[in-house]
Amino acid sequence: MEAVARVLPLHTQPEMLSSSSSRTFSSIQPVLGRTISIVSTATKTRALKTISKSISSIRIRASVEPLIRQTTSTPSESEGCGGGGGKTTVILNSLRVLEWDKLCDVVSSFAGTSLGRQATKEHLWWSLDQTYEGSLRLLEETSAAIEIHKYGDGIINFGGIDDQLVTSAIGHARDGFPVNGKEAMAIAALLQFADALQINIKTAMKENADMNRRFMPLADLIMEWVTNRSLAKLIFQLINEDGSVKDSASPKLKQARARVQELERRLYQLMVKLVSNEQSNGMPLEVSNVDGRWCIKASNEQLTRFDGLLLTSGSDVGSSVEPLSAVPLNDELQLAKALVADAEAEVLKELTAKMQLDLDDMENLLNNIIQLDMVNARATYSLSFGGTCPDLLLVEDKSDHSKAEGQSSYTTRTEWKLYLPKAHHPLLLQQHRFSLQKAKKDVANATAEIRRRRLREGYTSQKEESDIDLPELQLKVRELEDACPVPVDFFVSKETRVLLITGPNTGGKTICLKTVGLAAMMAKSGLYVLCSEPARIPWFDFVFADIGDEQSLSQSLSTFSGHLKQISDIRVKSTSQSLVLLDEIGAGTNPLEGAALGMSVLESFADAGALLTMATTHHGELKTLKYSNQGFENACMEFDDVNLKPTYKILWGVPGRSNAINIAERLGLPKEIVDNARELYGSASTEINEVILDMERFKQHVQEHIHEAEHFLKLSKDLHGKLLVTERKLIEHGSSLRNRKWQQISEIASAARSIIHKKLREHRASVVKPLQPVREEGNSQPTAVVHSQYSGKNDSAHPAAVKGVREPSSGNETAEKVLKVGDIVHVGSLGRKATVIEVKQSRDEVVVQAGILKLKLKTSDVKI
Repeated sequence: MEAVARVLPLHTQPEMLSSSSSRTFSSIQPVLGRTISIVSTATKTRALKTISKSISSIRIRASVEPLIRQTTSTPSESEGCGGGGGKTTVILNSLRVLEWDKLCDVVSSFAGTSLGRQATKEHLWWSLDQTYEGSLRLLEETSAAIEIHKYGDGIINFGGIDDQLVTSAIGHARDGFPVNGKEAMAIAALLQFADALQINIKTAMKENADMNRRFMPLADLIMEWVTNRSLAKLIFQLINEDGSVKDSASPKLKQARARVQELERRLYQLMVKLVSNEQSNGMPLEVSNVDGRWCIKASNEQLTRFDGLLLTSGSDVGSSVEPLSAVPLNDELQLAKALVADAEAEVLKELTAKMQLDLDDMENLLNNIIQLDMVNARATYSLSFGGTCPDLLLVEDKSDHSKAEGQSSYTTRTEWKLYLPKAHHPLLLQQHRFSLQKAKKDVANATAEIRRRRLREGYTSQKEESDIDLPELQLKVRELEDACPVPVDFFVSKETRVLLITGPNTGGKTICLKTVGLAAMMAKSGLYVLCSEPARIPWFDFVFADIGDEQSLSQSLSTFSGHLKQISDIRVKSTSQSLVLLDEIGAGTNPLEGAALGMSVLESFADAGALLTMATTHHGELKTLKYSNQGFENACMEFDDVNLKPTYKILWGVPGRSNAINIAERLGLPKEIVDNARELYGSASTEINEVILDMERFKQHVQEHIHEAEHFLKLSKDLHGKLLVTERKLIEHGSSLRNRKWQQISEIASAARSIIHKKLREHRASVVKPLQPVREEGNSQPTAVVHSQYSGKNDSAHPAAVKGVREPSSGNETAEKVLKVGDIVHVGSLGRKATVIEVKQSRDEVVVQAGILKLKLKTSDVKI
């Protein structure tokens, strides 16, 4: 142990590990005595591998961390927030109140590797420093990963990758130590995953050329991976799935393992014989194994009957004795096992040497796969929660808030600056899903437990099942299914600079602010927004929020002072491209002073502040800002007067009205108190509330018509989709019919050709083939005369009617007729006329068209 301790300082000098390994173990050997003589070289290097593990881990982590922040800056390097260095306190407070860290945890849980989870969390946190172009690139990567998932679910599956073992293997190989079997299998799995993914991407792009565009830019990243197939194949040939070296890895290893098996067989037979002899005397014994040495385990009073070495002893568990007759075999077994370990070490050493040739490629591949895991985590999260790819806008000119650059994922109405229909708060949605899954799991477990009890006991009475309240658990599931988070519509026009939301307490105002803030940061970080299509949101350089109780005891600040300090910092740090979220502005002090202060702050943000400011308040005076400044817009949280509870829906363009007196009346407050309150409140305020009520009703009617229009639009889309499906089926049916017809025509044509060829052979066989040259008087040119056995009907098929065959004519003249394209000929085998469409003189063939039939015939088979 002292020798090992002297090696530990070498952590600071990795290059000395290899050179000092032999000296280290030479100093250990005298201390260990006889035992070290049978320890294999693999055992020696195991200690050094442990020493270098931390060095390897540091090196791999150093290579992984750059991709986490490859497009971001460190806190000390950031220049955001109006010139403040790094993520200032105001930004960190904003992230805290918006619970961005919790959302990062949720998204990172979708990563498939441990390094991927860590990298995803850090990348999301630091991606808030992204530029507009960087955010577009992240969204393109997420969209590409989603397209790959849609093409084939399971193509990107990191389940078989153990990044910790891969990291350890690369580190050991780089430091000159042999990898173990499990590390080698982890490398093979990594290479196999990369190779399979490349093949799947290539196959998809070959099947559909459009996939090349849809998979970009991930397709380029994946295709650039360098994978060593031969190395993966070699590892699978040498190593078993459990990490053990195969017997076939080397003849030496196979022979050594056979020797071990033979010795263990002999030892087992010897032990069984000894135990049988003693058990015949009524003494229960058992064969045991202590540190690889075969022995016999018995109680303490039975030890005197054996001649051997005491290996272990204990009053409660008995003792283990190695019989003297087994000592030579045990010693030989230990030596044989050492030979096995040496043979395995040689195999792993040779395998490590091959791995060392591609260490840089493997390390780059690991980093690229971790990067892909980050993208896949964003895509899987977006798919799991039904997100929508946002149309991210860049507002550059303050005078034109709808100016945008870049490609849009969806086409939305140009008058909207922020358009998020049916938006969900991601953490509320995740919490509801988790609670529902847990409740369903409880029901399933309770049902299984009841079934198990009934099967075990045969029958279980109602009394015995009283500890399991299955109906109550099922009721909880139904309640959770009915209590889904209410989605909220956000429609902010391009002229709006400040949106003021009013409504009752616990009505959902704060959740609305957080929903918009998280949606902005999700879009900027490359995540899909949890809302319906289409989604349109500006790119904000920073999201500032003042939400909740900002009381600070360390700075002697009250709640009101804490809010003012945060708002003041936000006002200083915000730019013309920032999003500002202010909850309960002007609260915590005198209502008149708070309202005046709130109006002044909001007007400041509207005139020369953020791109968009959203604020909630209970001050009625702030509602009037809309009518004096066109940059303001009102909205209120809807309240159900009948059931006396909020609906968590927003009414746009409608200022909130007071419900306190009406609620007090419905709750049974004495009539005289209610009437006196209305009188004190004033008739003018009552009239205003009536006008607001009419506006709310009108807004509700409009919303009903909108929902009805959306319903019919959905029906029309469904019908259109069905029409497209029907059209595709008709096209496929028509194509199938055409194929069958062409197949029938081909079969008929084939049969016709067979008949024609048969007739032609018969015809040629019946014609006298030798031609007798005849020289007439006064003519030196011979004339070919064909002697035919045909007469009457068969004369029409005489071969002399085609080119190259001359018939005698009056005046000793011959007439030669040459076929050409366009001639009308008679096909005797078909008994009909046809048109010559091609003449092949070199082959003495013609191609004719007879109706829909196209035939290739010899010139002798047709006549003009």
